[in-house]
Amino acid sequence: MTVGTTEKGPKDAPRRSRRALVAAAAATLVSLAILIALGTWQMQRLAWKEGVVARIEERARAEPTAPLAESDWRSFAPEAHEYTRVRIAGTFEHEAEVLVYALAPTRTRGQPLQGFAVMTPLLLEDGARILVNRGFVPTQMRDPDARPAPPPEGVVEIVGLVRAPERRTLFVPENIPADEQWMTRDLGEIAGARGLDRVAPFWIDAESDPAAPEWPRAGASVLDPPNNHLQYALTWYGLALVLAVVFVLYARGRMRRGG
Repeated sequence: MTVGTTEKGPKDAPRRSRRALVAAAAATLVSLAILIALGTWQMQRLAWKEGVVARIEERARAEPTAPLAESDWRSFAPEAHEYTRVRIAGTFEHEAEVLVYALAPTRTRGQPLQGFAVMTPLLLEDGARILVNRGFVPTQMRDPDARPAPPPEGVVEIVGLVRAPERRTLFVPENIPADEQWMTRDLGEIAGARGLDRVAPFWIDAESDPAAPEWPRAGASVLDPPNNHLQYALTWYGLALVLAVVFVLYARGRMRRGG
């Protein structure tokens, strides 16, 4: 006779089944809480993004005003000033032009057209400077002599949108000023490479002008940034619903088997 041992028989099966059901219910509740929280967060992001888009459209379609004066440059904040429509006059310093790698807003044969954004300092009457994106040129027009029209000379008037400096992300190569390889509009780096002083902490994206030459092609700012938050929210909520249905079916199966 063996003393001190027990065997799990059929009577223990309901208890084990109940424990498994409780464990599955706990895991399901935790997972549901996470999925619903993610969906709710995306709905909050949706409301935030819609507010951002509304502000962009309101600023970009307003009557142009003067940009921040040099004395107020320290107060520049993207949240408060970016996409403001402004009008300014000055003289382009074409010899200090910088070409930043860019893709054209339109596509050619289904593929984005590669080229450059023509960033040119605009010298104001008081000696301050604001970098202006005069527009996009394809790669074959990198040399100014290859463009269809000479650049504007003398005092010009520019209407465009205020834009914030670009920050390099993890997957964007660094600028190499010595090789004239520019990947981001880092205004401080551009000013240093061109020996410019009194440069604004923002740049202006010039509006397209029907009377201007085709290249550079201005008006590159995107006024309707991608907004996929509703799709993401529905995905998380949908996963929560599927998980709930799966648990219900699992629980029914356990109960029918005598759990």
